[in-house]
Formats: sequence, C-alpha cells, structure tokens
Amino acid sequence: MNILDKIVIDKRKEVDLRKSLIPISQLEASILFEREIFPLSKALRTSNSGIIAEHKRRSPSKSVINYSLNVQDVASGYEDAGVCGMSVLTDGKYFGGSLDDLLVARASCKLPLLRKEFIIDDYQILEAKSYGADVILLIAAVLTRDEIKQFSELAKSLNLDVLLEVHNEEELQKSIMPSLDMLGVNNRNLKTFEVSLDTSKQLSQLIPDEFIKVSESGISTVEAIKALQPYGYKGFLIGENFMKTDNPGISATKFINVLES
Repeated sequence: MNILDKIVIDKRKEVDLRKSLIPISQLEASILFEREIFPLSKALRTSNSGIIAEHKRRSPSKSVINYSLNVQDVASGYEDAGVCGMSVLTDGKYFGGSLDDLLVARASCKLPLLRKEFIIDDYQILEAKSYGADVILLIAAVLTRDEIKQFSELAKSLNLDVLLEVHNEEELQKSIMPSLDMLGVNNRNLKTFEVSLDTSKQLSQLIPDEFIKVSESGISTVEAIKALQPYGYKGFLIGENFMKTDNPGISATKFINVLES
C-alpha cells in the first residue's frame, strides 16, 4: 500500500466523523458561503509570474518544513509579494494543516485560495466553500472518472474553480472534461517521491488549450519556471521553497522580482 492509499483510508474516516459533527445545513449557513469568489484561473491568465504559493507545515516526503510561522503573516506576505494565488493545506495528519488555516488565510488576504486537500466526498467541497476557498483540488490518482465529473460539476455549481491534478497520461486521459478550469501536472511520483520536471514537459502537449496548465512539485528555481513556460504552463505551485524560510513573503517577493526582471 502506498502513501496515497493510506491517506485516502484515513481521509474517509475523518470525513465521516466531520459529517456526523457538522451538518451540511450548517456549512451552507456560513457567512463565507455567499461571498464573491476570486477566480484563480482568471488571475493566472493575466499574470507574468503565475506563482501559486503554498502554506504547508510538513509533508510525508519531507517531514517537518516549518511549524514556527503563523498563517496570517504568510498570507499577507504572499499577497504583498504579488503571487497569483495561495494554496492552503487542510490535511492534519500528514501535512499539519487544518480548515482553520483556510479561515485565517481568508481573513488575511484577498488572494484566490486553493483548498489543498484529498477530496473524496461532496461534503469537502461544501466545506471548502464555507471556509473561504475559491478553488478546489481534485487528484485523479484517487478518483474515478465519474467522481471527477460529480465533484467538479458540484464545485462549478458553487462558482468554485477546479484544479485537477494528474501524474501520468492515463490519469490525464480519464480526466479531461468541461467542468475543469486548470490541469495540474504533479512532477512528484507519489509512489517513490522522486521528482522530475520532464513529467510536466511530456504531458504538456496532451493537455487541450482550453485548460490552464499548472506545474506542481519540484519547482524551486526561476530557471525551472523559465524551462516550463515554453510548454504552455501559466501556473506554478511552489510548496516548500518559500515555507522553509523564516519569511515566506519576502522569499516569494525576491523570487518573483528575479523571475520578472
């Protein structure tokens, strides 16, 4: 059993518990449920940098990244840096995140917020909306085509953007459908944790032009972004690179200044 299988088994238990504690009607009554969405897809289309900066305390591949920062400072720092969007990990067991992180980020900035989560149930999409997310992530490796369709159509009915993540051609072929906004290629092999930008390069030509292409994982240099831009990538998810510093906002500012110079 690989790490992804373990995470999904734990996630099903967690979601069942959350559903028993907080009814859907309570999620829908959230003040944030009616707010106007900041679309990430629109921000990426018009951006020079395309940076989606992440808030992540730890990960299964790197263990601890940074536990000393508060989300408010990270979110406002990223906004000042001029990133396109912010990804907020809400998985507790494996990534040290929570839905409260999403709430704090929402109160601290006007960036498009991606709920970075292992979504396996409609309930989590309603949760994302009620805690202030603008975008949800769907991971093709853990979902069937029917589930991708069901979840992405629900998200679109709530005006949320949808980023679908793939790791290989098989996942890409089963996933392409009109209810997606962005297709993300994860350069990390989730079975071995090895990272290669070649994954993004190879899959780029198979992604139809109507979807915004996003490259994820292993992007820590301006050179990596410049190598991917000719392949049509408009979005670049940067997870650990900023978070492993003392001030992710300043780190992101310097990075974007070099990228755009």
